Amino acid sequence: MSRPASEIETARLETRVPVHVYEQMQRAAKLRGMTLTGYLIATAGEDARRTVEETDVLRLTTKDQVRFAKVLIDPPAPNARLARAAKHHVDLIARR
Repeated sequence: MSRPASEIETARLETRVPVHVYEQMQRAAKLRGMTLTGYLIATAGEDARRTVEETDVLRLTTKDQVRFAKVLIDPPAPNARLARAAKHHVDLIARR
């Protein structure tokens, strides 16, 4: 359950921007019927969410999704390099 707006913790953000950028942001906010603060929170917040999602979410083509699923269902036998790495991991952990 979300908290009321009056209880949401906030942080202060101060920045200097060129006058023409400031004026353009003010105009955009007015066109959307928003305050400049509301406009900045909405647009910057959405861009930040989208940027984080783009780096956190792995998107695969349909072909790659099928290939990934097949490997999960029927994994290949480990090659020599993977077997050495697994042995090294066990040796390293067992020494502790």
